[in-house]
Amino acid sequence: MVKKRTRVRDPVQVYLDPEDRSLLEEVAKDAGLSRAEVLRRGLRRVARDLLQDTSPGSSFESLVGALGDDPSLPSDLAERHDDYLHGTPTDDEPRPD
Repeated sequence: MVKKRTRVRDPVQVYLDPEDRSLLEEVAKDAGLSRAEVLRRGLRRVARDLLQDTSPGSSFESLVGALGDDPSLPSDLAERHDDYLHGTPTDDEPRPD
């Protein structure tokens, strides 16, 4: 005889405004998942993003392309970022190493 696994589930009630309810319905339908499964996966994703241990440089991925194609940005921003952040030293000021 095959023994069924029993899962203990804790019901949670969530109040959604009409826009969020519609979004939940659409995501569940498109993904072929139950609304509960969409909420569980969403919770896990948020937890992974917020609760993970971060290491140096871990935010780099989110910064790439963050400024987009803004024409008001200088074309040499990447090369001269320190000058734009801290200003260009005058002849009287020593240049940092």
